[in-house]
Amino acid sequence: MSEFIYGEREVSHLTAQDPVLGVQISRIGHISRAVEPNVYIALMQSIISQQISTKAAGTVWNRFSERCGVVTPDAVLSLSEEEIAKCGMSRRKAGYLLGLANAICSGELDLKHLSSLHDEEVIQCLCKHSGIGRWTAEMMLLFSLSRPDIVSFSDLAIRRGMMRLYGLESLSKEEFMEVRMRYSPYGSVASLYLWKMATEY
Repeated sequence: MSEFIYGEREVSHLTAQDPVLGVQISRIGHISRAVEPNVYIALMQSIISQQISTKAAGTVWNRFSERCGVVTPDAVLSLSEEEIAKCGMSRRKAGYLLGLANAICSGELDLKHLSSLHDEEVIQCLCKHSGIGRWTAEMMLLFSLSRPDIVSFSDLAIRRGMMRLYGLESLSKEEFMEVRMRYSPYGSVASLYLWKMATEY
């Protein structure tokens, strides 16, 4: 498993642009966060992780992986919706996994092509498929393609971390976007620290 790579360049930029964040970066230190370079696996894991805890998602993923043997689109299509659901997910979510596998096998979705697209183009391409919303696409961009400037408004923990960082009781999308632009072009690194701050208390 690889890690999201960042260093002094990104940290120096964020600290200069936002000294408040810089203080927390210095306090927390370097954050190691795994990335899944296999885009298909990353998408499947993101769909499974939707609306459940990290621990529960890990348990479901392990059961699903064991059922598939090797998680490939062909292996997934060899299973029924009921068989997939028995791994610990809803039939609707199982349907999403089957739909994604079918889109790839039919050529409707070319995952290799995604790396050549801009972030927003990737999001628009993926969101055409059932079970993939903006959050899922953004998580894939960050934790599979290692895109450097992902800060997801759709992520509750990101918003919570931002509110704690600046001592805010509420956060509008306009306020969020204003701060998010401050982090650019290294928003993904800022996201790592926002997630950390959201889970510290």
